[in-house]
Amino acid sequence: MSENKSLKLTLKVWRQKNRQAKGEFKIYDVENISTEASFLEMMDILNEQLVNDPEKYPEGPVSFDHDCREGICGMCSLFINGRAHGPDDAITTCQLHMRKFNDGDTITIEPWRSGGFPVIKDLMVDRTAYDKIMQAGGFVSVSTGGVPDANAIPISKVDADEAMDAAACIGCGACAATCKNGSAMLFVSAKVSQLALLPQGKVEAARRAKAMVAKMDELGFGNCTNTGACELECPKQVSISHIARLNREFLKANIQD
Repeated sequence: MSENKSLKLTLKVWRQKNRQAKGEFKIYDVENISTEASFLEMMDILNEQLVNDPEKYPEGPVSFDHDCREGICGMCSLFINGRAHGPDDAITTCQLHMRKFNDGDTITIEPWRSGGFPVIKDLMVDRTAYDKIMQAGGFVSVSTGGVPDANAIPISKVDADEAMDAAACIGCGACAATCKNGSAMLFVSAKVSQLALLPQGKVEAARRAKAMVAKMDELGFGNCTNTGACELECPKQVSISHIARLNREFLKANIQD
C-alpha cells in the first residue's frame, strides 16, 4: 500500500479562449496535493484556487472535459508531459493518480494536438469527427425480425473475443493525437473490426469500410505508416492488427466494385 504524501507542483497549462484565439501556457502553483488524488481531482483543486482569487487569476478556471471518471467514456483527453493520458500505461487521464509524480515536479498539460480535433477552449477539443465517422458506417441495416435468441447464431470464441477486444475502443482520440500523421486508423479499424468479425456485420461490410475511410479522409485525418504509437498509447490496448483487417476489408470492397 502506497504512503499518502502531499505534493507541491508547478503546472504549465494551455489556455485558449476559443478556437480562433491564440493560445498560450499559463503557470500555476498548487500545494498539498495528495498522492492518492486522481489527476482530475488535482485539476479540480486548481480550478477552486482560480475561482477563489479572481483578481489574481482573471482568466478564470481551466476548461477540461470529463464525464464518468471511471475510464469508460474517454472524454478526459489530455496530453500530460508529452504523453496522451499521462505517464502510465493502459489508463485514461481520470485513472491517473498523483503518485506518478514527485514533489516539486513541473507538469505540462495540453489538449489533443490534431487537425481533426480543433480546440474549443483551453484543454477541451471538438471530437465530433469520430461521431461523424461512426455515422458514416457504424451500423447494421439487416432486417432481423423479432429479437433472436442469444445463442441462435453460432460464433466462434476466437472471433467473439477479438470482436469484443475491438469494441473496447472508447473513442477517446489518443491514437490520432499521438500519431505523427494524425491518423485515426486505429479507431476506425476497431469500429470496423467489431462488426466485420461477426455474422451480423457481414451484410454492410464492404460499404462500411469504404464509407468510414472516406469520412476519415474528408475530416482531415492523416494516413497510417505503422509506427505503432497509437497502440502504445491506447488506454484500452486496442491492437494495430485491426488496421490490417481494415486494409483487407477496404481492398476487398474496392475489388468487388
